[in-house]
Amino acid sequence: MAQDLFAGIPVTDYAAALPWYEQLFGRQPSFLPNDIEAVWEVADNRYVYIVQEPERAGNALVLSFVDDLDDRVAEISRRGIEPARRETFDGGVTKVTYRDAEGNEISFGGVLTAGPGGAGKGP
Repeated sequence: MAQDLFAGIPVTDYAAALPWYEQLFGRQPSFLPNDIEAVWEVADNRYVYIVQEPERAGNALVLSFVDDLDDRVAEISRRGIEPARRETFDGGVTKVTYRDAEGNEISFGGVLTAGPGGAGKGP
């Protein structure tokens, strides 16, 4: 059975939000369904999209577990965006959270293989 997943992030101003999300994801949207919505395919049949819905903006919580958390965080940092928060849980699972200008939270989770010193686990 095929299944697609779309996780939506409402924003106040689509045109203002779009560049930040292009920077976060490191590329232009996978497709643009209309003039107030942009969609990124983040894995096979799994999508994150922004949509201009001012009345709902700032309340999204999106979490994606990845197997390359170290690389993902480093790439996003190279593009000029730093995490708003890092949390490490029992078992070494780490959650790295980014916030857009409206307070929407986009997080990546996984196991960090190198800490700030370059070895071991940690944020």
